[in-house]
Amino acid sequence: MEVLKMANSRVCLLRHSFNSFLRTALPTRRFVMSSSISSKEPLVASLSAKEAVITSNDSENPKNSTRWKPMCLYYTQDKCTMMQDSSHLQKFNHGFSLEHAVNADEYKNKHSEHFDFFLVLDLEGKVEILEFPVLMIDARTMDVVAFFHRFVRPSRMSEERVNQYIKGKYGKLGVDRVWHDTAIPFDEVIVQFEEWMAKHSLCSKELGGPLHRAAFVTCGNWDIKTKIPAQCEVSKMKLPSYFMEWINLKDIYLNFYKRRAPGMRTMMNELKIPLLGSHHLGIDDTKNIWRVLQRMLMDGAVLKITARRNPLIPEKVEFLFENRIK
Repeated sequence: MEVLKMANSRVCLLRHSFNSFLRTALPTRRFVMSSSISSKEPLVASLSAKEAVITSNDSENPKNSTRWKPMCLYYTQDKCTMMQDSSHLQKFNHGFSLEHAVNADEYKNKHSEHFDFFLVLDLEGKVEILEFPVLMIDARTMDVVAFFHRFVRPSRMSEERVNQYIKGKYGKLGVDRVWHDTAIPFDEVIVQFEEWMAKHSLCSKELGGPLHRAAFVTCGNWDIKTKIPAQCEVSKMKLPSYFMEWINLKDIYLNFYKRRAPGMRTMMNELKIPLLGSHHLGIDDTKNIWRVLQRMLMDGAVLKITARRNPLIPEKVEFLFENRIK
């Protein structure tokens, strides 16, 4: 009988040890619920890594973990009416503090070409511009100090075509309702954008004047070289003078790391930066471009103007880097 008790005891000990091994050796995959950006939409499950729990440096301690949350897009449009609703605040982010990851002690590049601010811009929309998001980045600290975000309503498309367009573009991301609730024409967006820039002293006192100690940063030349002039023509507007030059991050990346990156996703993969949010949602793309920018400046890259228009012939663009992404 004593032998049988000892055998049972050893079996229990082995079983406990094996279970302990499983708990420590095998990673537990955790997911959070992701919701549509619109507070009016129901929660939906997501099995994408972008919605996974983002942990701090001490990932072993659950008390030090921070959960990534989607941005409230009504908030970015200055139209959130649920800032006092605790359940809404638990589901959606209303700022950029959780996504700031720069250690100031490791930030090597304190300045770039005497710029005080970088304006990260990433437009959405192939037929007409649908989304106009800009992050204002402090060039010394790499903090987001302000942002401007508007959804844009096309001016030359029928309502039926617009609905199809938005359903195909934003319906897949679950934010088509907030687009319909907030979108305004491009000329109104530009008026509000210039008021926003004047408020932050980013351009001369004359509205529409050149930028003051700031530069647009884009992932490619398409946004400012091609799309904004085309949209200005559609909207029967003169091209604003602050869109005369910009920094194409692809060219900076190519010349600094000596390797080609055709897009934001390639840069993030090569730099091992996880994607946050929804790719091709403009406000999320600007935040991911910002994170690439942070990493590049931490590595020692210097940002310089890569493209400049001829002020007399705006359609003529001079590319300032010989080695560039075409």
